[in-house]
Amino acid sequence: MNKLLLVFKSPDLRKKVLMVLFWLFVFRLFASIPIPGIDASRLQAFFESNQLFGFLNIFSGGGLSHLSIMMLGVGPYITATIIMQLLTIIFPNLKKAYYEEGAAGQAKFNRISRLITVPLAALQGYGFLNLLMSQGVIPRLNFFSLITDVLIITAGSLLLMWIGEILSEYKIGNGISLLIFAGIVSALPQAISSAFINYTPGVLPTYLIFAILSLVVIGGVVFVNEGERKIPVSYAKQVRGSKVYGGASSYLPLKVNQAGVIPIIFAISILLFPQFIAQSISIFSPDLSLKLNSFVTKVFNNQLIYGSLYFFLVVLFTYFYTAITFDPKEISKNLQQSGGFIPGIRPGEATAEVIAKTVHRTTLFGALFLGVIAILPNITQFFTGIQSLKVGGTALLIVVAVALESMKQIESQLTIREYEGIF
Repeated sequence: MNKLLLVFKSPDLRKKVLMVLFWLFVFRLFASIPIPGIDASRLQAFFESNQLFGFLNIFSGGGLSHLSIMMLGVGPYITATIIMQLLTIIFPNLKKAYYEEGAAGQAKFNRISRLITVPLAALQGYGFLNLLMSQGVIPRLNFFSLITDVLIITAGSLLLMWIGEILSEYKIGNGISLLIFAGIVSALPQAISSAFINYTPGVLPTYLIFAILSLVVIGGVVFVNEGERKIPVSYAKQVRGSKVYGGASSYLPLKVNQAGVIPIIFAISILLFPQFIAQSISIFSPDLSLKLNSFVTKVFNNQLIYGSLYFFLVVLFTYFYTAITFDPKEISKNLQQSGGFIPGIRPGEATAEVIAKTVHRTTLFGALFLGVIAILPNITQFFTGIQSLKVGGTALLIVVAVALESMKQIESQLTIREYEGIF
């Protein structure tokens, strides 16, 4: 509470927070404007029968479930970013530009990602509109109306990407993550009201257990997200003239969940890829596209197949992303150059092996945790038997991670202002 008061006492920080809230309000305003001619009942039935689009709805900030002009949300931009990150593995020069050139390299990376976003948004918008027309959710559109809607949807996705970049400039959190966060939080009132509407007196203990489980999951997400394995590091003493430098002891923090929510985003993208291919085929053959969509929906609506595949992909991508972003040899080299060493371990290759082994163990726990969080809705529905009660693990992880990150950035800005006040 004291920190909240300090935020609003600082004119500059107060302005940043208010501007972030303003742009989130603008986003929610656009996300509530639907495209014309929607059959609301068929739209609801369509989303209830296809849980993969529920994931896509998370990344659209809730715009997809209302078929708003921002129905694709930041999904195309996230997909473009994932494509670029995968390309850094294939092309070493791109990886060097991104990881070694600093701000200039990241600016180049982001610029290419924005360019890729445009065709991806247009292709996804076209395919999704064709799918909705085949399901009778929206009426058949002529060529001119279809192209117009595709351009509007593409423009909405690009506008949202621009808003996300503006939000990032305020240093209150990652802009794209804040947009997803706002979309998830905006759906909470509807989820709570749905649980009360479907309430029956005989299942009160189930609701209480569900509430306790939700709190436990939130606590677990915070614990694992903030958890870290500390490797002790000592620094050798160096005598320069009459002064002695070094000799201090510190530690190397290795986060349990180094990959954050990236593995879940990667896994969802892979799960959505067959649906995306089926939608894209509608450009050449609408009938084949409809058959493929029906087949993909039938396969992934099997809870066992879907849950197993989702869990496996999350665990796999946790290891994959940690491997490409964390290099034990580079860490060992930096320690050696700064005069640091792990007590009892030789500098160089032996240190890199110890760090790699420790990362492997901590990543295993983090990967299994992320996998369980990902399939948590299936687990809660299986045990409670109530469809309206589901702990959205993916959404919950994103909300907690974004909230913690925003809190840290606000605290860091408050700390800077405290030092400025002293000087």
